[in-house]
Amino acid sequence: MVTDSSSVDATLRALLADVLGLGEDSAAALTDDSGLFGALPEFDSMAVATVLTEMEDRLGILIDDDEIDGEIFETYGNLLAFSLRKVTD
Repeated sequence: MVTDSSSVDATLRALLADVLGLGEDSAAALTDDSGLFGALPEFDSMAVATVLTEMEDRLGILIDDDEIDGEIFETYGNLLAFSLRKVTD
């Protein structure tokens, strides 16, 4: 299971590159303030479901429906913070 912050960050960037087809350079360029849902055309409602499933698989976590809100997908920083909370639970 991925537990340290740099591994979670790298895993999340690779996941977004794969799911959204961003490419490694674009995924590597994401900052905490980078917008996701609504800012990236590739990040639509279908992508949200795939990202959540991939997060569970790649990070070894379980995400309950009641944990998900739109704020998580506003920025890369929010998504990373959520992921870090989940892996340390």
